[in-house]
Amino acid sequence: MDPIRNPYAPGAGTPPPELAGRDELRDAAYIALERTRIGRPSKSLLMVGLRGVGKTVLLNRIREDAEQRGIQALRIEAPEGRSLPSILAPELRIALIKLSNRESARALAQRALKGLAGFVGALKLKYQDIELSLDLDSEPGLADNGDLEIDLQDLLAVVGEAARADGTCVAIFVDELQYVAEEELAALITALHRVSQRQLPVIMLGAGLPQIRGQMGRAKSYAERLFEFPEIGPLSREDARLAIAKPAADEGVEIERGALDQLIEETHCYPYFLQEWGKHVWDVAERSPINLSDVDLASQRALATLDGSFSLVRFDRLTPTEKRYVRAMASLGPGPHRSGDIANALGRRVSSLAPTRNQLISKGMIWSPSHGDTAFTVPMFDEFMLRIMPGDDWQSS
Repeated sequence: MDPIRNPYAPGAGTPPPELAGRDELRDAAYIALERTRIGRPSKSLLMVGLRGVGKTVLLNRIREDAEQRGIQALRIEAPEGRSLPSILAPELRIALIKLSNRESARALAQRALKGLAGFVGALKLKYQDIELSLDLDSEPGLADNGDLEIDLQDLLAVVGEAARADGTCVAIFVDELQYVAEEELAALITALHRVSQRQLPVIMLGAGLPQIRGQMGRAKSYAERLFEFPEIGPLSREDARLAIAKPAADEGVEIERGALDQLIEETHCYPYFLQEWGKHVWDVAERSPINLSDVDLASQRALATLDGSFSLVRFDRLTPTEKRYVRAMASLGPGPHRSGDIANALGRRVSSLAPTRNQLISKGMIWSPSHGDTAFTVPMFDEFMLRIMPGDDWQSS
C-alpha cells in the first residue's frame, strides 16, 4: 500500500490519527481549567503512567484545546540537569508579554514582568543555567529575595493577578515532571498552594512517571490535597481496536478480525506500540484487507525498530552495573519484583544494591509501586533485555 498515505504516527509525543480512550481526562482538564479561570477552587492535574501510554500526546492536546479558548498556556518539558527557574522563566515572559498587550491587564502584566526581572536577577547566581535576560527594571521587594520558595510564590501571585484582570488563567503544562529536583518541586507546590488559597487563576497540568506521586508527597506532605493524579495506562481493547482500525478505514483499508486481534495482543494495548505496529503493518501489506501474515511480518520489523531506538536509547544510558540489575529483573519476568528476589538473582545483599536501584529510579528506568517492589517504567522492557543480553554471561560480567 502507498507508504505516503500511511496514517500511523509513532514518535515521541507525535499526535496519533485517532486519540482514542482519553475523552474522560480531556473533560476533567477542561472543567479544571474553566473553574480556575472564573476563580472557583480546582485541583491541579498530574497525569502519571509508564512510558508509551501517551501522556505527552494527551498533555499537548489539552494544552492546544486550552489555547484555542484563550487560556495562557505555558509549555514546559523538564529535562534532566536543568533547573525549574531556567525552564519556567522564558515561558512566563511570553505569557506576560501577551497579557501586557491587553488593555484590561496591561498595568498588572507589566508589574508581573518587573517581578520576573527581579526573580531572574536574584536567582541567576544560584541557578547558573538561567540564560533569560530582561530589559526591564525590577520592583524592589517583589520576587527578588533569592529564595526560590518565597520568590516563586510572589511571582505566580502577580502573574495570577494579571490573568484575572484579563478574564483568563495561566496554565503551566509540565512534561517529565519527575526530573524536577525535589527542592524545586517543593517550591512549585508551595507557590501553587498560595495562588489557590487566594483564588487566583493559575493552575498546573503535568505528566510524569509513576514515581512522581511519591516525589510530590516527600516534597510537600499536603501535595495530595492540591493535585489529582489520574493514572494513564494501556487502552481498553475496544479503544485499542479503534486506534488501529479507524485510521486504516479512513484511508479505505480494512483489517481482518484475526489480524486486528493479533495486533492488540502484540502491543498489549499501549498507544505508542499501537502506532509502531500500525505503521509497519501498513508498510508490509500489499493490499486491503490487512491479514494475519501481514501482522506476523510487521511484528518482526516493529520489534527490530523498538530494539534499535525506543529501548536501546534507554539501555545505552545505563552503566554496566545498572545493566546487570535490570537484566536480573528481566530474568524474573515483567514484574513488579521484590528487591530481595532481584538481589538473589544477582547473588548480592539487598542493602548493597540500594545505590544502583536509586540511580535507576532517578534515571526513570524503574519505579517502586509499593515498599520493597520494583518495576520497569518501560513496557515490555524485560523482553528487550532478554534479547540484548541473552544467555548467562551477564551474571559474571
